[in-house]
Amino acid sequence: MAGAADPTSGAKRVDIISDTHGYLAPALLDALEGADLIIHAGDITSEADWEHLRTIAPIKAVLGNNDHYYEYGPEVVALNRFSFEGLEFAVAHYREDLPVGSVDIAVCGHTHRARIVELGRTTVINPGSASYPRGMRGPTIARLLVADGRIRSLEIIDL
Repeated sequence: MAGAADPTSGAKRVDIISDTHGYLAPALLDALEGADLIIHAGDITSEADWEHLRTIAPIKAVLGNNDHYYEYGPEVVALNRFSFEGLEFAVAHYREDLPVGSVDIAVCGHTHRARIVELGRTTVINPGSASYPRGMRGPTIARLLVADGRIRSLEIIDL
């Protein structure tokens, strides 16, 4: 439509990943370029990968069930709650640990299967696994564009 404003104009890009398990594929690294924020929902399993991701964009992350032997620093915890662009986020490796209903966006991993579900006021996002997917679908991430306290777009991206 001529003259229509782009609803994603001025939006910040949040790339959401999980369950990389010590492998950052070239396709994943290419996809993350240009992100304003990376969210990792656990099972990083590599201190070197953690440091690499931090060179791409600011990152919010949580510990997965395979991360307890690694040292990522005090900011990587079991449940990470934060605000970004006027939205309240919660990130946990397990879906059942998320405070659904008290945040705008809840992110989990663990299943290695991509899924987006609306539960009341909360959008629950599992980006699947960028490295070791389960099921018929290949590696995936979620991409979220946010601005002014609203989700402008949300999609699962096949790598």
